[in-house]
Amino acid sequence: MLAMKSYLEIQVPIQKNNSWFNELRRALSDIPIRWQDGFYHITMAFLNETPKDVDLRPLFEKHLVGAFAPTLTFDKLDVFTTASGMFIIYLTTTYVPESFREQVDAIRGDMKTVGCCIQSDFMLHVTLGRVRKENVNLTSLKHLIDGVTVPPFTLSLTDVDFRVFRGRTLYETILKKYK
Repeated sequence: MLAMKSYLEIQVPIQKNNSWFNELRRALSDIPIRWQDGFYHITMAFLNETPKDVDLRPLFEKHLVGAFAPTLTFDKLDVFTTASGMFIIYLTTTYVPESFREQVDAIRGDMKTVGCCIQSDFMLHVTLGRVRKENVNLTSLKHLIDGVTVPPFTLSLTDVDFRVFRGRTLYETILKKYK
C-alpha cells in the first residue's frame, strides 16, 4: 500500500465577502480562528491510503463523466469536533438530495472495493474555519454560531477534483448542469 493521503472534492463557489460570512466573522471576532481562505469544497471521500497499483480514474469516469451537477441549497452553519479535538466551523444544507448522497456512496463503495482506506463517514460540510479546543468551549462556540443567519442560497456544483492531500490535482472533471 502506498501511504498517500488524498481526497475527492466537489468545489463550492462561495465568496469570503458574503454578508452572512462577514457576520459570522464578526460574531466570532474574539476567538482565534484559522479561517479557510478562498478554497471551499465538500470532501466526498478522504483516503488515508490508496493502493499503489490502482488507477482510480476509470472509477471516477464511471461515476462522474456525463453525470449532472448536484444542486444544493445551503442554509445552515454549525460546528463539530475532530478526532484531534479541533472545532470545525462549517456551512451545510438541511436537505441533501438523495441523488447526490447515492452518487457519493457509490463512489466511496467502489473506492473501498479496490482497496482504498477511507478515513471517515461522509458528512456534507464546507469548512469555513478551524478553532483550537483550548481557545473556546463547544457550547459557547455553538451559541455564537447560532446567532448568525444564513439566507438560503442555491448552487449547482460542477467542479470535481481528486487531489493529493496538500498537493497536486490528480484528476478533474466538470459535471453537466441541468438546462
